[in-house]
Order: sequence, then structure tokens, then C-alpha cells
Amino acid sequence: MARYDRKDSYHQRAKREGYRSRAAYKLLELQEAQHVLRPGQLVADLGCWPGGWLQVAAQIVGSKGRVVGVDLAEMDPPLKLANVFAFTGDISEPSVLERILEPLGGRADVLLSDAAPKLTGVRATDRAREEALLDAVEAAIPTLLSDGGTLLVKLLDCPEAQAFQKRMRSQFESVRILKPKASRKGTTEKYLLGRAYSS
Repeated sequence: MARYDRKDSYHQRAKREGYRSRAAYKLLELQEAQHVLRPGQLVADLGCWPGGWLQVAAQIVGSKGRVVGVDLAEMDPPLKLANVFAFTGDISEPSVLERILEPLGGRADVLLSDAAPKLTGVRATDRAREEALLDAVEAAIPTLLSDGGTLLVKLLDCPEAQAFQKRMRSQFESVRILKPKASRKGTTEKYLLGRAYSS
């Protein structure tokens, strides 16, 4: 596994600018280049802890939009933003997906996931965990994402992610793979951006 400096420039900038994680800059960068989010949209964030993506999404969708996030880890302290609702839960459980829809007020225009499995360094275990996570995201799409909606999801470099990418091409009108500069040095992570979902 690549080593990285937890106190790199993005980490320090996040502390300065009030974001909960350096990951906020990945979404800001992708937003600037791809216009993933728009004011007034409904957004679901799967694997939202520690809240950096919730903060960015809330800023962009504004007071007429709504952002609902879920994660296994509790949001502590809670994000005090009027247009954000976050709770703890397992995205692989259908009842948790239903819980997202209620505060969201309908199916999402944009489905985000910056979630990553806990890596062990054991290749077979890590690949199985990535596959399980992507399976959970894929299973959530028909429940959470509206027709014509947008998907932005993190992928790690493994055959399971490549298979997921191939399946997404049959569900979205366009699929692109993006690598933000704000990603940590040495990481294999990339992002799949799917536009115009068709159920």
C-alpha cells in the first residue's frame, strides 16, 4: 500500500477552510470540471463520513436542494446545515435505502459515493470488500436514483471495479472515468461518472 502524509496540503487546507476532510477538494474539483451538481437538486451520499462531500454538495444545491447521507460511522459532531440530513446505517440493507428517501423527499437527482472498504493489505480480502461495496451501491441505484440522474462513485483499481464499470455502461447514457488531482499521491482510486440513468 502506498504511504501518504495525512497532513498534506489538502488536509491543511481543509482544516483552514472548515471542511471535514481533504476529500471535499476532490468533489469540488470534479464539480468544476464536470458540473456534477446543480442548485435545487436532491442528492444522496452513500458512505458520507466524515462529511466533506455533504458540505460541498450542500453548498452547491443550496437552500432549495436537499442532501441526505448515510454511513456506518456516526457523524460526530453532527453537521449543522439546514439542507443536510445524515444518519447511521448499512447501505446494503434495503430498509436503510428506504430511510434515505423519506427525508430526501423523492428519488435523488445525483447519487454520490466516496466510500472505500477498510483495506487489510491482503489482496483477496480487499478485492472481496471492494466488490461487496460496489454491489451495495449498484443495488441502491434503482431505489434511490431518478431516471436521467447522475452517479459519481469511487473505484479502486481491481477487476471487480472494472466489471462494475462495464455494467454501468448499460445503465447510463454516458460513463467516464476521472482522476482528480486532489486524490492522494500513490492511490489507485478513480471516479466513475455516469450520466442520464435509465431504469
